[in-house]
Amino acid sequence: MLLFCAFGYAQNTLEIKIFSEQEKEPLLGATIYIESLNKGATTNFDGIAFFEDLPNGEYNLQISYLGFETIEKSITVPSNEAIIFFLKEDENALDEVIVQSSRSTRTVKKIPTRIEFIGAEELGEKAVMNPTNISMVLRESTGIQMQQTSLSSANTNIRIQGLDGRYTQLLRDGFPLYSGFSSGLSILQIPPLDLRQFEIIKGSSSTLYGGGAIAGLVNMVSKTPNEEPALDIMLTQTQALGSTANVFYSEQRDKWGWTLYGSGHYQKAYDPEDDGFSNLPQTQSISFNPKLFYYPSDNTTFWFGINGTYDDRKGGDITKIEEGENGIHQYTEENLSKRVSTQAVFESQLDSVQSISVKNSIAFFDRSLDIPDLSFKGSQWNTFTEAAYQKQGVKADWVLGANLYSTVFNERGNPLERDQKDVTVGLFANNIYDVTEQWILETGLRTDYAIDWGFFALPRISLLYKSNNNFSSRLGGGLGYKVPDIFTEEAEFINFRNVLQIDKDALKAERSYGLNLDFNYQTRLTDEVGFSVNQLFYLTAIRNGLLLNSVDGDLFQFENASGEILSKGAETNIKFTYKDFRWFLNYAFIDTRLNYLPGNPQKPLTAKHNAGSVLMYESEKWRIGYETFYIGKQLLSNGFETTDFFTMGLLAMRNFKWGSTFVNFENFTDRRQSRFSPLVLPPHENPTFPEIYAPTDGFIFSIGIILKPFGNEDND
Repeated sequence: MLLFCAFGYAQNTLEIKIFSEQEKEPLLGATIYIESLNKGATTNFDGIAFFEDLPNGEYNLQISYLGFETIEKSITVPSNEAIIFFLKEDENALDEVIVQSSRSTRTVKKIPTRIEFIGAEELGEKAVMNPTNISMVLRESTGIQMQQTSLSSANTNIRIQGLDGRYTQLLRDGFPLYSGFSSGLSILQIPPLDLRQFEIIKGSSSTLYGGGAIAGLVNMVSKTPNEEPALDIMLTQTQALGSTANVFYSEQRDKWGWTLYGSGHYQKAYDPEDDGFSNLPQTQSISFNPKLFYYPSDNTTFWFGINGTYDDRKGGDITKIEEGENGIHQYTEENLSKRVSTQAVFESQLDSVQSISVKNSIAFFDRSLDIPDLSFKGSQWNTFTEAAYQKQGVKADWVLGANLYSTVFNERGNPLERDQKDVTVGLFANNIYDVTEQWILETGLRTDYAIDWGFFALPRISLLYKSNNNFSSRLGGGLGYKVPDIFTEEAEFINFRNVLQIDKDALKAERSYGLNLDFNYQTRLTDEVGFSVNQLFYLTAIRNGLLLNSVDGDLFQFENASGEILSKGAETNIKFTYKDFRWFLNYAFIDTRLNYLPGNPQKPLTAKHNAGSVLMYESEKWRIGYETFYIGKQLLSNGFETTDFFTMGLLAMRNFKWGSTFVNFENFTDRRQSRFSPLVLPPHENPTFPEIYAPTDGFIFSIGIILKPFGNEDND
């Protein structure tokens, strides 16, 4: 009995407190690990972690927290003194990035899914280059192509690894606001100034976010308020008579916070070739995005936002745009669109390891497209609701959730009756497990039920290997699907003329499978020279691809492809750093084959070879960048092979205490398609527009100023 009692008293409860060294504030979520016992714990809101039933003895602790240096300490149990440790901020803390797209709170270096991250600094550079929309951010990312489908409207779709834009899911703070009918002009209607970061996942991501993420997803994360108020005012003017104003304000006071964003853009119709047709449409665009944040406690956040855009674009015959119809001056294309959406998010930390979130969005989009002999008008409602539970353990993280997504498209004034309604219910689970310190496994499963289309089971798996701080590798794969609708690049190119409705009895949903393998290596060649390289190999196959074929003369009907669309290739990214200089090199090999056609030809308007070089100098006062991009030869739909070409750009920015001034020379060698082949074919009163494979606007020179009256530090 005495031995039993002694053993019982030898089981101890241990309380450890973790604080920051500089501010002496408790750190929530710090990890404490006892290797000899294979036990771990995380700190709560007071920076306290508890261990139960510890035998007497001496133990080595490993204490780590994001953005702070990891420490190892030895303790003796039982202890007569309070055990408190202070963590020092890591000098390399900026390299540790938390991403939202993975639905995990881990840093990007500890997530098996390959995620490309574009932070606030680079976003600021791209906003200077193009303050009107996000196309510049995406265009200069390796393996991503911005495909313009209309000269008159400048409508643009995103292509990841050679696959059409409808296979990429575009998200705003995790909300699918830009799909279906509303995807047509989305890229051109999202200004970048109120965005904090971009997260890009290439390859099938349907397990995480549902149908449509076959080629990948792009998640745009908005800025949030700080206790210190911040105000940014950005004014830009181009030589092509484009004027843009952006204003962003944020502040947090006690339990309330808010961000206010507004932008206005005016572009005069621009015709650099003097052929009588616009290369940039006459544009009037206004956007606003206010958000209100409420923090009822330290562990709970609620925010509500409204996003609105009014956009009027008129392109075509310059004479008709400026003076009205006159003789042969008859052709214009006008796109008038209105977009309003709401987002509401509730997030609560139940304890140090568990949290829940509930989110909802309602989006309305209305568009009218008018050309001389055609009018296409309609509206679309999207709703999205999701509830998720998250648990973060010492070795395993779990995310469980359910969502409901609906889209309703109503067309006005067309006897073809192309209205469509789709409703999808989904359940998903995702797990990240630390098998060892070197191996991390991620697995996930989603089951979706789409009314009229059936059930879809979407598993995924990814494996991360980390040998040390210098080398890592990721291998992953998954399944995806896409429910058919009429809003494809082919239909947009012909302005939806005589396109028949989706036949749900005859068509099947598109299905996909994909694989990714990448290798990462980073080191310091000398004390001042840094080097990193990332090599990616990928493969994506799509079955039942949606094709638009001609039937009965002038009518067009959607059909499923008889063979696969197979995209495979490689991406290489290299980075050198030396003092205040950074040099980025990239290359993309994109081999996208249409296996349902004889000879398995390369997909039209997809360059097999692309390369880029960006050299940056950054100091406290100056930011100077010089970039060169190479676009390889492409095939047109008629089999004609285009020429390859280079584009170059130069940016110079001078920083002051009150803000910055900048000048940007975009495409200063003036590479544009009209130098290689005509952009417009006669007759003048009823022109034909060939496919677009090169820039149409040519050289654009812009100057601007960024005013920061207060709050010069970056927002969270």
